Amino acid sequence: MNEHFDQKKNITQALVNEHRLILRMIALLERNAPRTAEGEYTNWQFYLDGIDFIRTYSDRFHHAKEEDILFEALIKNGMPRENSPIAAMLMEHDQGRAFVKAMENAVHDALGGEAGRGEVIAENALAYAALLREHIEKEDDILYPLAERVIPDSMRDAIIAGYAAAEARTAVGLTAHYEAVVVSYEQE
Repeated sequence: MNEHFDQKKNITQALVNEHRLILRMIALLERNAPRTAEGEYTNWQFYLDGIDFIRTYSDRFHHAKEEDILFEALIKNGMPRENSPIAAMLMEHDQGRAFVKAMENAVHDALGGEAGRGEVIAENALAYAALLREHIEKEDDILYPLAERVIPDSMRDAIIAGYAAAEARTAVGLTAHYEAVVVSYEQE
């Protein structure tokens, strides 16, 4: 890194790092969902664990930092809330939640003995995976670099403190727990 960059406190690297673990879960969904649609993979616990990962790690932990801290800082710095990259990211977060809810309903149906739910599970898992892959790319390649350029130094300490406070409100070892979940399925 050059010295100029080091002088500015990075406000997006932690979020980029969290994306790496989220992308590993997405890769697992992409690997298992086609097999589920074909009836070859019926480990419903994988989907329950994936839903828990998405809701707890991706949504409550990661998206909360984006939505409540980084996006709010961008708005305070002059980016409009509506008709903006932030509005698009928030809409995609909501679309993702809808795919997860549909996947969850289908998993519970399958656990209840309802036949033919694998295709619905797979369809929603793959839709979520595709949405999130594209979403993360937009954040990592466009929105985060923009934030790094436009957020002034005077706001950076508060953003970093906000991330720390959000992390303090989560269970100790949350990231390590979800890394272990991902690794266990990667080794399956």
